[in-house]
This record gives sequence, C-alpha cells and structure tokens, in this order.
Amino acid sequence: MSILSHLPFFHQKEETKDMIVIAGLGNPGKEYDNTKHNVGFWVIDRLAKEYNISVTKFKHKALIGDGIIAGKKVLLVKPQTYMNLSGESIKEILKFYKIPISQFYVIYDDTSLPLSGIRIREKGSAGGHNGIKNIIARLGTDEFIRIKVGIGEKPNGWDLADYVLAKFSKDDLPLILSGVEKAAHAVELLLTKGLKDAMNQSNQKIKPSQKNEVIS
Repeated sequence: MSILSHLPFFHQKEETKDMIVIAGLGNPGKEYDNTKHNVGFWVIDRLAKEYNISVTKFKHKALIGDGIIAGKKVLLVKPQTYMNLSGESIKEILKFYKIPISQFYVIYDDTSLPLSGIRIREKGSAGGHNGIKNIIARLGTDEFIRIKVGIGEKPNGWDLADYVLAKFSKDDLPLILSGVEKAAHAVELLLTKGLKDAMNQSNQKIKPSQKNEVIS
C-alpha cells in the first residue's frame, strides 16, 4: 500500500476526481444554531456523526471534512460566509478540487414544503432562497443536485426573513429532526442508487389538502 493512502485525500488532487462534495447551507454563529435557516448544517452534522467524519477544518471559507459514505469518497461542507454568500465558498471548493457540477449536492431549508418533508431536485430556480440564488450566480448554472428540507410555509403576517431566522418550537422539533433523518437518508440513496431512484424513493407527493393545512 502506498504511503500516500494514509494522507488526507484532499491533499492528493489526482485522487479527488471521484469525490462528491456535499454542502449544507446555514449561517455561522451560535445565535443561528437552532434556526430554521440552518437545517442544511443539521443534515451535515447528522452525516458527520453517523460516518465519523470531522467537519472542523476551516478552508475555502467553510468548515470541511473528508470521509467515506456508502463506499463513496465525500467532502462534507458547511459554508461560513453567511447564507447570502454561500456561492463564494462553494465555487472555491469545486474549483480547487476540480469537482464537476454533477458531483456536487447541496442541502437547504425550503418553505414550500411541509415541515419534515423533503424533495430532491436535479436543477431549477432558487425559489426565493438567497443561498441557492448566490450559488447559481457564482457557478453560472442551476443544474446541480439539491436536497430540500421542508420547514413549513411562513404564517400570514410574518416577514420571510424573520420566519427562517426563528427557532423551531418545542412541538415542531421532532418533525424537523425527522426531516433531517430523511435528508441524510436521501444522501445515502443518491450515493448508492443514483439520482432517479433516489428521487423516486424520497420525493413525497403533497396532496392539495396537505398544502392547505400548511398554509393555514
């Protein structure tokens, strides 16, 4: 066995061609830890715990950690630029490691999905999410895999920014933790089954009655 195999793979650029970059979006700082906008960070933390990956190295304006999930080499990423500038970190990472867009997944909160619901998409608009908007602008494409975690639609009379920066209620916490588990499982499905099978198994069809309940 080569001595290089004992070194962290992100120092071996020739070995990163098959690496999957998995980024969860959020805001840095303890004041944002339990807010709705930080669900992407929660999913990364869940994966890191499950697969014993230390996401503590600060590089490319992000906390990163390398490891193996479902037999695949991965780099877990938590951008530290604040949500609206997430694309700065993501672009640096993909460029440095020479990672194609097809090997980049991003996980984030979505107000259009009911609490704990998830959805995998292979491309699309930002849908009003400023973190995704910045990533699209920086990468110059919207064709990247995203896992959206439902945080529920904002109540009438709420400002969107206030809603996503609010903490989950005691009653909502078990539901969002369920959503985090589903999102982590969706990552595993993407790595093992591929995009189409992962979408078929993970994406939930929301009935009109469910949407009405969320809006109210």
